[in-house]
Amino acid sequence: MNEQSPPTPSRRKVLRTTAAAGAGIGITAAGAQTAVASTVSAPAATTVPPAAAAEPRRRAAATMAGVPFERRSTVRVGLVGLGNRGNAMIGLYLALPWVRVVAVCDPVREKAERATAKVVAAGQPAPAVYTNGEEDYENLCARTDVDFVHVATPWDSHYAIARAAMLNGKHVGVECPVAMRLDELWSLVDLSEQTRRHCMQLENCCYGRNEMRVLRMAHAGRFGDLLHGAGAYNHDLRALMFSPTYYEGPWRRRWHTRLRGDLYPNHGFGPVANYMDVNRGDRAVSISSFGTPALGLAEYRAEHMPPGDPSWKETYIQSDRTISLVQTAKGRVIRLEHDVSTPHPYSRVNSLGGTRGVFEDYPARIYLEPDHKDDQWGDFSAYAAEFDHWLWKDHANPPGGHGGMDYIMVYRLMQCVRLGLVPDFDVYDAATWTAPVPLSHASIKAKGAPQEIPDFTRGEWTKARSGVDSVRPV
Repeated sequence: MNEQSPPTPSRRKVLRTTAAAGAGIGITAAGAQTAVASTVSAPAATTVPPAAAAEPRRRAAATMAGVPFERRSTVRVGLVGLGNRGNAMIGLYLALPWVRVVAVCDPVREKAERATAKVVAAGQPAPAVYTNGEEDYENLCARTDVDFVHVATPWDSHYAIARAAMLNGKHVGVECPVAMRLDELWSLVDLSEQTRRHCMQLENCCYGRNEMRVLRMAHAGRFGDLLHGAGAYNHDLRALMFSPTYYEGPWRRRWHTRLRGDLYPNHGFGPVANYMDVNRGDRAVSISSFGTPALGLAEYRAEHMPPGDPSWKETYIQSDRTISLVQTAKGRVIRLEHDVSTPHPYSRVNSLGGTRGVFEDYPARIYLEPDHKDDQWGDFSAYAAEFDHWLWKDHANPPGGHGGMDYIMVYRLMQCVRLGLVPDFDVYDAATWTAPVPLSHASIKAKGAPQEIPDFTRGEWTKARSGVDSVRPV
C-alpha cells in the first residue's frame, strides 16, 4: 500500500460519492436562522498533501467563532449510528425534558429497533427510522423537524455525514475524530461558515470532572504562566478490536493497516487545548511525531486468532505507541500519546504544568506553590469546593457512562442549543483537535519532521473568547 499520504478508506460507498466536489448547498447571510437554496458549491477536496496544505481563503462568509445557536423551546435530535456509542447516548438525550429524539438511523435494523424501544419507553413518540442502507442518513438529514444530528458511526463516514447534515441546514455533533484527512477538515470548516451551522467534535473528556477543575484553576492563575501539558489515549483495545461482535466488522482494527500516526488524539488534545486557550488566545502551530514498531496486534493475533481468520490477511503498520510534540504560538509544548495495541492500564495522562506548579492525572495529584512543599504531591480533591465547574456542582452524580462526563457534555450542548448560547467549542476546535491524525502520520513518514498545523480560525485565534470554562446561564 502506498503510504505517502493517508489514503481514503473505501469501506463506505458514501465517501466515494460525496467526498469530492459538492453539489449546491443551502446558505444564509451571517446570523440568519433558516437555510435557503443557493448556487454556491461546497468546497472541493484539495489535492495538496496533508503535510503541505496551504490555508485557503475564507469564502464569502463570516467566522463561526462566537456565533450562538438559534433559541428554541424544544431541541429535536436525530441520531446516526446506533452501535456501542450511539446506543449509549440515546438515554442521555431522553433524560432531558426539553429534548425529543425524532429520528434514528443505522443500516442494521435490529439496532434501530432497539433505539426505538428506548425512545418509546421514555414516553416519547416513536422516532422515524432509517435503515435502508449506509446512505439513508441523507434522508434523516433532509427532515424539516431535526435541529441537531449526532453522528456515532465508524470514522470513515464521519465527514460525509457531517457534511450532509450542514448542507441540509442542521447543526451536527460528531464522535471522535471528526474526519480523517486534512482536506476534509478544511471542508467542514468552510461548510460550517457557509451554512451558518455548527459542526462540533463531541469530545466528552473536556467535560470530565478533573479536566474541568484543572481548567478553572488554570484560568484562575493557580499554575502561573502555563508551560507544558500532556494528553493521551492509552487504552488496551486488542481484545475488542479482534472481537467478532463488539464492533460492526473490523473497521477500527483495519485503520492500523492504513495510518502510522495518532488515530485518536482528541481525548488527550482537547482538554489540554482548553487549558491553554488554544484558538482563544493561543494556537497550535506544529506537530512532530514518532512511532514505535507495530508489533502488538500481530502478536495478539498469533496468540488468539485461529488459522484462516480474515485478520491474517492484514499487515499492521500503525505504531504501537505514537508520541507527538505540539508547539503553540506562545511557545508552549503539548505531548500527545496513542497506544491501543499493547498491555496498559487505561490512561489519558492529562497533565498541566506552569511556573507555579503541576497537575498529573492517573492517579490525580497536584503540586502548587505555595500550597505544597518538600516535593510531596498534594491532595487534588482539596480544590473541589473552590474550583469544581458549576456543571459538576449542579450535577454531582450524573447518569451515563465514563464517570458522568457523557451526560455533562450532552446536557451542556443541549442547554446551549435550547437557550441560544454560543457553544463551548466549535468547528475550529474540531479541526484542530483532529489534525494530528493525518499530520502525525506525515511526520512519522518524514522521520519526525515538524508538520504545520493549519490556522483553521484564519486569524480569529488571537481574540480571547469563552469556551468550556463557561458561566452558568441565568
